[in-house]
Amino acid sequence: MDYQEKTVPLKNGGTCLLRRPEENDAEILIAYLKSTAAETRFFQREPEEHTETVEDEAAFIREVNEAERDLLLLAFVDGRFAGSCGMDSRGNKQRVRHRCDIGISLYQEFCGMGLGTLMLTELLEMARQCGYEQAELEVIDGNIPAMGLYRKLGFEAYGTRPRDVKYKDGTYADAHLMVKRL
Repeated sequence: MDYQEKTVPLKNGGTCLLRRPEENDAEILIAYLKSTAAETRFFQREPEEHTETVEDEAAFIREVNEAERDLLLLAFVDGRFAGSCGMDSRGNKQRVRHRCDIGISLYQEFCGMGLGTLMLTELLEMARQCGYEQAELEVIDGNIPAMGLYRKLGFEAYGTRPRDVKYKDGTYADAHLMVKRL
């Protein structure tokens, strides 16, 4: 899907560049996946489970960029890579093509500066432009800042998947399913 990159001011006085990934971003994305998985327990994988090669990640970037209704956006704050957000089609079948999955993650140091709101607002607008009528996401129990952001942007909880993730220490966490009509 096409996307015209944008530079947007942040509430802290900095700027954020939003753009689609390029294949040469593969290395920074792999490092980011591992690092963010280590920073928090709110993701589906452990850091060591990110075994993608640079070639794998470049192929993924190519696939997303060529997809008609999928989008991955990278955020750079004052030139530093800060995070990503994306939307994926639920499929091309008539009964589900109105829905998309939404995801976002940031390095912890970039949280609390309005970046999540900026990124998701942009992504939801792009979803509307693609013809999606509903955005869906899941959030791991205990991720209070993320749940607050999603509610602020109009997402509503519609269910809980119990024991969605199991951690190395044997404990579990539920996932809350959220939806927003576009």
